[in-house]
Amino acid sequence: MNILNIAWKGIKTDFRDTRTLFFMLLFPILLMLVLGTALSNTFTTSLIVDDIDVLYKDTTNGEFFPHFINEVEKSGLHFTKAAGSTDGEKEVKQGTYDGYVEVTDQGIQLYVNNGTSIEGTILQGMLASFVDQYNITSEIIKVAPEKLENAFTREKPADFIKETSLLPDQQPGSMDYYAIVITTMIILYGAMSASSLIVSERVRKTGDRLIASPVLKSEIFIGKVLGSLVSNSICIVLVLLFSKLIFKANWGDHLGLVFLVLLTEVVFAVSMGIGVSFLSKTSAGPKVIIMLFVQLSSFFGGAYFKIENPEGIFKLITDLSPLTWMNTAVTKIIYANDFAAAIPALIINLSGALLFLLVAIVSLQRREGI
Repeated sequence: MNILNIAWKGIKTDFRDTRTLFFMLLFPILLMLVLGTALSNTFTTSLIVDDIDVLYKDTTNGEFFPHFINEVEKSGLHFTKAAGSTDGEKEVKQGTYDGYVEVTDQGIQLYVNNGTSIEGTILQGMLASFVDQYNITSEIIKVAPEKLENAFTREKPADFIKETSLLPDQQPGSMDYYAIVITTMIILYGAMSASSLIVSERVRKTGDRLIASPVLKSEIFIGKVLGSLVSNSICIVLVLLFSKLIFKANWGDHLGLVFLVLLTEVVFAVSMGIGVSFLSKTSAGPKVIIMLFVQLSSFFGGAYFKIENPEGIFKLITDLSPLTWMNTAVTKIIYANDFAAAIPALIINLSGALLFLLVAIVSLQRREGI
């Protein structure tokens, strides 16, 4: 009962503290909004091409090219027929049109502006496909005209080729990415408040009163740790739900497993804060050490900008960041349904937490007070 009372008192204290509400709730939400919005272009994997304007001159009397124009204009290409005196090449050089096409009995000639290489490539690809189909049609007409229609239509789609993507197209967008990395980063900030759980009692000179009360050291320790775990977990749940419901961030279909991984990081952060507080000789030392650790972990763990394919010593440093293994595990669970990716994160977090808690327990037993 003493443990629950101490834990409940710690929870109420945390949520009455405006600094806790800011750093654990408001700060991550604002950071998600700012970074997710400002850096959205860096996560765009597709290239947007505006409508393509093409000038053409057709000296044939065939129906194939007009039919081709009607079809491709549905895809954002706009063909304009050139007047008799219009110099198509000059119009393209001046940038009035993205391309100029001359259709004669001898073939098709395409002129593109070097400044619009993307548009030129699109035009070349479409015209090459048209020419290939035109050549096939011409040969069929010469040999067996009655089979022309069957050559280009089928009652059922052919299943000769099946495509399987080894790398799925689904990737986190800007808001999806920062929802994950900011959440894992803010969990580490929980070590700041955890570092003052015992230290605050010494600073306020209330530690002796606790020892004099009919409460065991172990009950005080467990109650404070439990209260901090619950407070941080509630904040993380609120941040996660806010990003999912308001920012529409993708947290996948396995929220239970994702939260389990995040919960082990909460355990690691709280344990680290307590362990460092017992190792430090001054009351201000733990917060300085933890702040430096959190900032370096955030920087090299990709909390502020996405780090792709690090090499050499930089890769070694990024791999040492807790955010790296956390973000990797959560991302694989969400986007690849890779449940096994959670195992390394769970083992590392719980092993680290156990180590820090052992340090704190041994130090607490050696002290006369707390």
